Amino acid sequence: MMHSSDGKTRDLITSRPGNGWDHNMHRHVYHDLEAKHGPHYTVYNRRFMCVYMDDLTTEEGYWLLRTKAACLHTGEWPIEIAGPDALKLMELLFVNNISKVKPGRCGYGVACFDDGGLLVDGVFVRLAEDRFWYVQADGDFINWARAHAKGMDVKIIGTPINVSQIQGPTSMEILAAAATGGIPAPFGYFGSAWVDFGGQEVLITRTGYTNELGWEFYTEPHHDAHALWAHLEAAGAPHGLRMFGLDSMNIRRIEAGILNANSDFDETTTPFAVGLDRFIDMENGDFIGKAALERAEKGLRLHGLTCAGAVPRVNGAVTVDGVQVGRITAGERSPFLQTGIGYALMDKPGDGSGSVVMVECTDGALHEAVFCATPMYDPTSEIARGKIVDIPERPA
Repeated sequence: MMHSSDGKTRDLITSRPGNGWDHNMHRHVYHDLEAKHGPHYTVYNRRFMCVYMDDLTTEEGYWLLRTKAACLHTGEWPIEIAGPDALKLMELLFVNNISKVKPGRCGYGVACFDDGGLLVDGVFVRLAEDRFWYVQADGDFINWARAHAKGMDVKIIGTPINVSQIQGPTSMEILAAAATGGIPAPFGYFGSAWVDFGGQEVLITRTGYTNELGWEFYTEPHHDAHALWAHLEAAGAPHGLRMFGLDSMNIRRIEAGILNANSDFDETTTPFAVGLDRFIDMENGDFIGKAALERAEKGLRLHGLTCAGAVPRVNGAVTVDGVQVGRITAGERSPFLQTGIGYALMDKPGDGSGSVVMVECTDGALHEAVFCATPMYDPTSEIARGKIVDIPERPA
């Protein structure tokens, strides 16, 4: 059976007038401002997130991200964890050493089930010694956190805060123009700061889902969202800023080796299986899943791949000698690398970079593909760290 990524059966959300059943799904505060672009949405954390716009092709959006700057209003959901036992709970829930992240800094939080299978990932901001915002990917995390907080002096709140990303090589020029006093100092990679945008104090973080130079901003309920976007749009206009959809960003995140929760990994994969084991701190107390991870198979099952002849199909088969040995978890065509790219999750650990397999593609046929290391270029994130400027030329 063909799945949604064959381009024929994809189900997305569009707006229409009238009353009806749309309970428990939420628009972000910039939803009506996106309307002029002809947005189409997916549901992420029960929030609408634009995947493409009628007035911007996926490829044009990709080049906007690579050569200028683009803004995605995400469906990410900040969960506030605060109180005297906030750090204690964070270190129970996540495999990382949370205490190493000082107030004013961000970290990457990976949570596992008791059996070592992956629950969710996301960036967290440590706002104070006893207060965190965990910006979770799509997944069932908040009630998991509440269940494990029993007996602790901590509050866990699902906030109505919206997270937006401004990414691309001109993103810091936009920040310099938008923030009163210019770019805050320090504001290094995975830093955070409070800035004045047109008279409104806003939290920003030096993070993103692209491995491009970029930052994110947090729109809270007390903000005038329309005035905030008007201010940022005016600052960004000379630098090419506009809104775009997740489909364009998805290409770049695959190139960058960034994983997506519940597709590239889920409860059936451990951090070792998908290359996230570098975030595990086995010296960090008794976090959930620690005992299982100590016993777990340490081999890698998830591999990047390139496919010169076609685009790998999500959930398509990966075969060797006619036998299925894995499946595709992500697939796109890279306009920069000029090839099909994706991830393959193998049934068992085995061959790595350079291995040749056959993969099912969006044209319905099997094509030869080669496993490759990820990220597919810029392996140490020099672009995102601001150490190099990389504005690629568009192929003719």
